[in-house]
Amino acid sequence: MSEINIDHLRDWQGRSEEQSDLIAAFPANALAATLDRDDAEYSIGDALPPLWHWLHFLPLHKLQDSGYDGHAALGTFLPRVPLPRRMWAGSRLTFLAPMKIGQALRKRSEIKTMTHKSGRSGDLVFVTVLHEVFDGDLLCLSEEHDIVYRAAPAKDAVLPALHLAPEYSDFSRKIDPDPVLLFRYSALTFNGHRIHYDQPFCVGTEGYDGLVVHGPLLATFMLDVLRRKMPDAQINAFEFRALAPVFDTNPFSVHGVANPDGTVKLWIKRHDGALAMEGTATLGPYT
Repeated sequence: MSEINIDHLRDWQGRSEEQSDLIAAFPANALAATLDRDDAEYSIGDALPPLWHWLHFLPLHKLQDSGYDGHAALGTFLPRVPLPRRMWAGSRLTFLAPMKIGQALRKRSEIKTMTHKSGRSGDLVFVTVLHEVFDGDLLCLSEEHDIVYRAAPAKDAVLPALHLAPEYSDFSRKIDPDPVLLFRYSALTFNGHRIHYDQPFCVGTEGYDGLVVHGPLLATFMLDVLRRKMPDAQINAFEFRALAPVFDTNPFSVHGVANPDGTVKLWIKRHDGALAMEGTATLGPYT
C-alpha cells in the first residue's frame, strides 16, 4: 500500500467518456478470415456477431504517448495506477439489440468501481468499467469490463496454483496460436501491447513463457466454437473470466457443454491441462 493511494484512485470513479463509430464491413470480414470462418461476406445491414464490437470504438493515441509496454499511457480516462502490468480479467455482457454494419453507433464508458487487494503475489488493483453501446437512444449492448493491475513478479516468486480444466465436453476445437494470429488480432483492435507481438520484450523483459494470447481473443474463440456448433442460436448474455495466461508456444483447445437451462458452459484448456478461461453464454432472444 506504500505506493497505492486507493482513496485518491477512487476519485476516478464516475469518470466517463463517449466515442462514436460508423460500423464498417472490413473489420468483420478480416476477423472472419482470421478465425478461419467460411462466412458469407459481411456487408451493410448485417448484424455483428457477439463480441465483434471489440473491433470498433478503438481509442487512438499518438505513438509518442505510448507507455514502455506499448499500451497508451495512463492518466486520461483510465486511472494512473502505479503498477506496471495491466490485463483484461473478464467481462459480463448483455446483448439487447443488434449492432449492424452501416450504423453510426455511440459508446459511453464509465469507471464504476476500484478496489485494492494485497496477497502473496503483491498488490492488485481492480477497475470495473461499464461500456454501453447505443443506436440513437436504443441501448444495444451493456458490458462490465474488469481490468486488473499488478506488479511484475519477482524472479523467485512462487507461481500461483493452476486449476485443471474439465475432462468432458460436448464439442471442442483445437487452436494453434501462432504469431500471425496474434499480430492480426492486435492490428484489428489497434492494440499496441508488446506482450502480444514482441517476443524479446515479452520473454526477456516481462518474464512470460512466450507471446501472450489476448484475453478478448480467447473469449471470441469461445463464442466462435459455440456458433460453429449451434449456428442458429442467438446469444443474449455472456460472461467470462481469465484464470491463467495462454502462450503462442503450444496449442490450446476451446470446449463447450450445453445445459438444459439454455446456458452453455465454455472454457479454454491449455496444452498442460490448465483451465485458462471459463465463461457462460445464455441463449435466447434479445432481453
